[in-house]
Amino acid sequence: MAERITGYTELIGLMAYPIRHSSSPAMQNEAFAKLGLDYAYLAFEVDNDTLEDAITGLRALKMRGSNVSMPNKTVVHKYLDELSPAAEMCGAVNTIVNDNGKLTGHITDGIGYMQSLKDNDIDVIGKKMTIVGAGGAATAIEIQAALDGVAEISIFNRKDEFWENAEKTVEKINTKTNCKATLYDLADLDKLKSEIEDSYLFANATGMGMKPLEGQTYIPDKSFFRKDLIVTDVVYFPRETEMLRMAKEVGCKTMNGLGMMLFQGSAAFELWTGQPMPIEYMKETLGIKYE
Repeated sequence: MAERITGYTELIGLMAYPIRHSSSPAMQNEAFAKLGLDYAYLAFEVDNDTLEDAITGLRALKMRGSNVSMPNKTVVHKYLDELSPAAEMCGAVNTIVNDNGKLTGHITDGIGYMQSLKDNDIDVIGKKMTIVGAGGAATAIEIQAALDGVAEISIFNRKDEFWENAEKTVEKINTKTNCKATLYDLADLDKLKSEIEDSYLFANATGMGMKPLEGQTYIPDKSFFRKDLIVTDVVYFPRETEMLRMAKEVGCKTMNGLGMMLFQGSAAFELWTGQPMPIEYMKETLGIKYE
């Protein structure tokens, strides 16, 4: 790293809280080094209270851009100049690009998730999926899945501050795509079980299972899973959440969030640099192996 940093090195950030566990800095910096690009990527602990100041700093320091993760994805748009069509539809941003002072928000989470399924030979197109979550990453996955051709999506969420967002997501999917989306209360465990039983794939698109919620899951017991169900998690630290452990015991094919992290990061990498990320090299570097 010391040999790479110069007076011309451009800074790219990651703004989230908590964030010290993230593999994104290692991934992005390794990709920059592999291609000989003069960028450095650093993680910054930023929450909603400090986000506006952080974006002001991004402008002032002329940073090339930043990734944005929980809890900032659905609020950062207030401080940006423009949104991509996908980010506007999702109501969330995970990537900021700074073009000479103009800040544009993009969302690459959905692209990353769908690409990671494809990379793992999982074909959910034309099938039904059940998913938990209505935040930034979940919304991006749901909308991208619908746009890509998933036939039916059952969305579960608690009746919290994201419930209204989930209602809007369902409306967008049902009016702007050929996919059928339905929203259910996560407290209705009988309905959750029946929808999972009728699905090709089940996904956790929340931070459940990640620090400080390690060892926790929305799934009460293994009877919610069956052997031919595919179970995925957006969490990648720990690499095996309690939910994935349960699914493996049943015999399900499982996938953690590392692949999504790689492919959403790849899309962001290309937005900042104009060059594709060396995917196969990065999979080897990150130890991404599908089971």
